[in-house]
Amino acid sequence: MLDRFTWHRQSSYLWRGDGINVYIDPWGVTGDPPADVVFITHAHQDHFNPDDLHKVVRTSTKLYAPRDVAQELSGDVTPVIPGDSLDVEGIKVQTVPAYNVVEERLDNHPRANNWVGYILTLGETTYYHAGDTDHIPELDDVDADVTFLPIGGTYTMTAPEAAELAKMISPRLAVPMHYGFVVGTPEDAQTFKKEAAPVEVQLLDPTNPFENT
Repeated sequence: MLDRFTWHRQSSYLWRGDGINVYIDPWGVTGDPPADVVFITHAHQDHFNPDDLHKVVRTSTKLYAPRDVAQELSGDVTPVIPGDSLDVEGIKVQTVPAYNVVEERLDNHPRANNWVGYILTLGETTYYHAGDTDHIPELDDVDADVTFLPIGGTYTMTAPEAAELAKMISPRLAVPMHYGFVVGTPEDAQTFKKEAAPVEVQLLDPTNPFENT
């Protein structure tokens, strides 16, 4: 289910489809291959990085982002809010809320910003990329085969909190992200893997994206 994915760092992924390249929160990218579609979850620099975005975007690239990010972009740009349903180049897309509810994190990702996560149907598989969020009530109803969940704490869920969300969603596979670069450690990923059981967890290595650890 992850064989077409590359993890660059933090929450940045590339999915290589048949004739289509999809980026989510591109950061740490090389620019190869160029993007056909880009999804951005929110305005923080490790998710919306103009320099890295410039590496992958072409005039034909379709970009989807929350309104505060979309207004800073040019080209084929579509603003999104939580609750949108879209069809993008044959990809079914749902946007879901992403915000903080834990007291000490409230200012990091306010609900009022209308930042998002994405549920993407890529091929025959449904993937949920949470963006930066806590375990909020709206996420209990997410239905996805694979979940990419932030575990680094400080700005997002901690590993134990993310593990509880993984068990609530009960995907076929859960993948931790948002650790090892700004906050969070490889040890947090191991904690997530242990505490998410019985959900299967795969840890990706950004230098060898398909290594199963």
